[in-house]
Amino acid sequence: MTSDIEAQLRAVSLRVTRPRVAVLAALRDNPHVDTDTVIALVRADHPTISHQAVYDVLRALTDTGLVRRIQPARATARYESRVGDNHHHVVCRSCGAIADVECAVGHAPCLTASNDHGFVVEEAEVVYWGVCPSCATERTSQ
Repeated sequence: MTSDIEAQLRAVSLRVTRPRVAVLAALRDNPHVDTDTVIALVRADHPTISHQAVYDVLRALTDTGLVRRIQPARATARYESRVGDNHHHVVCRSCGAIADVECAVGHAPCLTASNDHGFVVEEAEVVYWGVCPSCATERTSQ
């Protein structure tokens, strides 16, 4: 897996560094995590990596398109390594859990705007809101 991550970094002209590899690996195994969680995951294996290093890596990975930053309304920004496929998300109103949802219909942008105002629409960002199975079970058992 590390060689795949190294190849991804090189493909976008980023140097292969321990923090970059560690952050990408953490995001591959833990999608939709916030910055504090990324820091904790990375520090589990690399305790000397600073908060600022993780923030800088997340910015670089997002800027180059290797990582996607999502921030549903009223929620902390989250990061994921699944990029380039215009998928959407479902968010639990109760606990904040996030899951991927495949493209609504067809190919990107998946939706047709009722009026595009002359824009060339390339992507649609959809967030479905609801209650996850765990929270729904908890609500019915109360």
